[in-house]
Amino acid sequence: MGKLKIAIQKSGRLNKDSLKLLKDCGLFINNGKEQLKVGVNNFPMEILYLRNSDIPQYLEDGTADIGIIGENLLVEKQKKVSIVKKLGFSKCRVSLAVPKNIEYNSLEYFTDKKIATSYPFTLKKFLDKNKISAEIHHISGSVEIAPNIGLADGICDIVSSGSTLFRNGLKETQVILRSEAVLAKSLNLKEDQQAILENFLFRINAVLRAKNSKYILLNVPNEKIKKVSRLMPVLKSPTILPLADEGWSSLHTVIDESKFWEVIDELKAAGAEDILIIPIDKMVI
Repeated sequence: MGKLKIAIQKSGRLNKDSLKLLKDCGLFINNGKEQLKVGVNNFPMEILYLRNSDIPQYLEDGTADIGIIGENLLVEKQKKVSIVKKLGFSKCRVSLAVPKNIEYNSLEYFTDKKIATSYPFTLKKFLDKNKISAEIHHISGSVEIAPNIGLADGICDIVSSGSTLFRNGLKETQVILRSEAVLAKSLNLKEDQQAILENFLFRINAVLRAKNSKYILLNVPNEKIKKVSRLMPVLKSPTILPLADEGWSSLHTVIDESKFWEVIDELKAAGAEDILIIPIDKMVI
């Protein structure tokens, strides 16, 4: 049986979360400090530690079989690869920004202006779509300093919290693209490698479902079980166990955490008491 070579960022924003996902999927990773390639003891996979900007090309060439990469970089690089799964972490956006003291009313501000960016393709596509004619300055590194040194009137850059923009006297004006980490694959996978990928995806889905779900236990009078059960956004029907106190039962189920907060007041009003929320490590359905 073959192996899958997975490319992840050697250092930076995606590295830590990518490694955590692999470990949550049960992969025992050999000590790879300062190494570019390491093995996995209990799964047919090798890990390639690469520069973030190189991963799309490695995937297109087939040097890497799969990779964890920001969707924004795949959009920018325009390589022939396929997105397999959105992973829900490292969320960010590619946005336009201008100096805070500029009066900004619309995209027309950027007409005939200079915009500094590390995302020239993404920016040009957006400007063309909105019929804005501007001069694009492609630079690498600290894009946010460009307006302060007179290189540009505004920037197009990746934004997470917005703190970097704030520190450099800039304000976000327009979101061009929303992004998160994705699992992408080469278009050259062999049949046995595709089978390994399906197994890996099974593990990823179990981890991601658990991350967004919680195990909930609550006590309820027996005469209110049906009413409370109808309110609970469950996978199937809840498990019902009798309590030592006569006339009471305990309801157990798995719910989406965000949906729980939508119905908490209704559950309490319907008679639910002693509500306990427990994290889930993995969830296989």
